[in-house]
Amino acid sequence: MTEQGETQPAMPPDDDVYCARHPRVATVLRCGRCGTPICPRCLVQTPVGARCPQCANVRRLPTFDVSPAYLLRGLGGGLAGGVAVGAVWGFITRGSSGFGGFFIFFIAIGIGYAIAEAVGLAANRRRGLGLQVCAVAGVLVAYFLHNLIAIEALLPERDPWGYIALLVAAAYAWMRLKF
Repeated sequence: MTEQGETQPAMPPDDDVYCARHPRVATVLRCGRCGTPICPRCLVQTPVGARCPQCANVRRLPTFDVSPAYLLRGLGGGLAGGVAVGAVWGFITRGSSGFGGFFIFFIAIGIGYAIAEAVGLAANRRRGLGLQVCAVAGVLVAYFLHNLIAIEALLPERDPWGYIALLVAAAYAWMRLKF
């Protein structure tokens, strides 16, 4: 208090505290468990308060954590599914011209679903970008095998429904394994 009974405003302390992960950011926040200084960018809000990333135990969900072993299993599942689906698709459409028409959309969704399920089962229901690529590779294998069996050309010139089926099946398989 001063001589006239007025109070002085509180001055910030001279020793600023900086975030442990971002040394140039001054902060007044601390981890509720270990007391480490944290800034708003690195704090993790938990049911018991703000924590640093180490105390919050932040990690990826196991569903989205795809190791190289699961990626290889997914690739194997995608290729095996692509061969199976492509062979069935090729033998069913062999000798028919313009098979499917508008129904090719539903057939393509079934193809994408089957190959994405093969990848998912092989990779223990994991999801991620690598497995999405494996599923699209499986769709490509199915399409090429279908063409070799049914049309006897790898990339036919006049097959708009086939190209539409390829795009729809690849998009559906991609979305099915989206994370």
